[in-house]
Amino acid sequence: MLRVIGNEDTMAKLQFVDFGGMVRTVEAAVGSTAMEAAIKNGIPGIEAECGGACACATCHVYVDDAWQTAVGAPTAMEEDMLDFAYDVRPNSRLSCQIKITDQLDGVILHTPERQA
Repeated sequence: MLRVIGNEDTMAKLQFVDFGGMVRTVEAAVGSTAMEAAIKNGIPGIEAECGGACACATCHVYVDDAWQTAVGAPTAMEEDMLDFAYDVRPNSRLSCQIKITDQLDGVILHTPERQA
């Protein structure tokens, strides 16, 4: 029997850097979100109170400068939610809105000092 491998079998590495500089590397399934990977792997600083519905700002991250183009810009809805985040910067994103693709293998995301 031939097994077709889809995106759910493809993994990407994500690096979460906390406010103190500690780096935690996790794997995430392509098609999932950075927030899902953070919660699954117990990344400190990602609370995700709304569960990924883009209805809070408790999964706020800063996209490393080298990865901003690959990650892309926030949608208007995400920008509205970022208004509630702590210490918003030009590279701020909600990790629930960062969809993992093969192109994001190795992406670096920084967590803020605290969530809103």
